Amino acid sequence: MRFVPVKSEEVQGAATLFRVRELLIRQRTKAISALRGHLTEFGQIVPQGASSASKLVALVEDPETDLPTDAIPTLKALIAALTHLEAEIRKLDTKIARRAKENEVARPLMTAPGIGPLIATSIAVLAPPPETFPKARDFAAGRGLVPRQHSTGGQAAPRRDNEDG
Repeated sequence: MRFVPVKSEEVQGAATLFRVRELLIRQRTKAISALRGHLTEFGQIVPQGASSASKLVALVEDPETDLPTDAIPTLKALIAALTHLEAEIRKLDTKIARRAKENEVARPLMTAPGIGPLIATSIAVLAPPPETFPKARDFAAGRGLVPRQHSTGGQAAPRRDNEDG
């Protein structure tokens, strides 16, 4: 059993930044899904995902839309909430990027390929100190980064390096 050291108030405060950001992203996803669902009821089909949010907004704000006039103000309220959530998420992302530049643990982490300010800062703030792990692979396993299993029923699937067998 690994014992987790007590976190300082400063570290707990920094962790709050990530938790609030995660909450706002979930709320943004819900708002996009709700907007998409309401528009689907009126025959406006838009692909899923946050990348389609601008299409949803454009459909509601189009002056020549065939949406019911009673629905437009309500949908615009949903768009206003979505816009507010996106602005708050951008603010938090800016804070995280600033903290990543200031944090002496996060700066070297960002030099690794695929690790940006968000991941580097979250590792610096949320991960246990490296001294608690004897090897780097123990840290990776502690974070849930383990090799993919290719087995079934307790037997490993045969490796196929080439098609010839």
